[in-house]
Amino acid sequence: MLLALLREWMLTPFTHYRLFHNFAKQDFLAQFTASIGGFLWLIITPIIHIMIYAFVFGVLFNQRAAVGFEESTFVVFMMVGYLPWFAFADSIGKSTGLLIEKAPLITKVKFPVQIIPVVGSVIPYLTHAIGFGILLAYLATQGYWNWMWFYLPVIFFFQFLFTLGLVAILSALSVFLRDLQQLVALGITIWFFLTPIIWPISIIEDEAQRNIFLLNPMHSFVSLYREIVLLGQVTFIHLEIIIPVSIITYFFGGWLFMKIKQAFGDVL
Repeated sequence: MLLALLREWMLTPFTHYRLFHNFAKQDFLAQFTASIGGFLWLIITPIIHIMIYAFVFGVLFNQRAAVGFEESTFVVFMMVGYLPWFAFADSIGKSTGLLIEKAPLITKVKFPVQIIPVVGSVIPYLTHAIGFGILLAYLATQGYWNWMWFYLPVIFFFQFLFTLGLVAILSALSVFLRDLQQLVALGITIWFFLTPIIWPISIIEDEAQRNIFLLNPMHSFVSLYREIVLLGQVTFIHLEIIIPVSIITYFFGGWLFMKIKQAFGDVL
């Protein structure tokens, strides 16, 4: 039973490819419907966020890049960590409304409901991958290119698995616990400031205290992006964290969603 549920969860985008493609296309284009800026918002939105944080922490508070990244400006240091986080936060932030927004469809039409959290994770990652790709293209022209960049899709893939597992859990539980929408929004804000994105981990001098942040998987993801892009190296402790955590979260989230999805119609 367990293996059957996990197998169905894993193969959903492939066995129902046409439905997955239509849902993904619809959700992607819906972001720009009746929008004057259109696809430009893919670039404008993260740039505005980065400018705000760069001004506050880089100018007002005179923040500098972490120890070991001195050759990079604070803005570059922050951008490399912020854009992947933006994809994660966008997916998690929308997760609690995925099933509720599609309640009329779920209650009236029989289809593989598990495709909703998959699409709900794919679209934010596809959207923000465009912005991250533009950043990498710029950094390549500034001399940051190194062969370790070929590992970036692998890190991005594991971050996607981690995110998809959480999206599956939150979207499923939100059907029964509507207060999760407010709690998740608050949780993302707290998680953001507990992740060394706009502040370098090196400001914590005590090593024991720094090691506590290893319990935060997003710290490891952000650190890996910075190490690969800016330094051309990898700290293996971060890989040892993200790989098992991503896989476990992905499968647990998929199992939970598949286990309780039959009750969605009764509650929605």
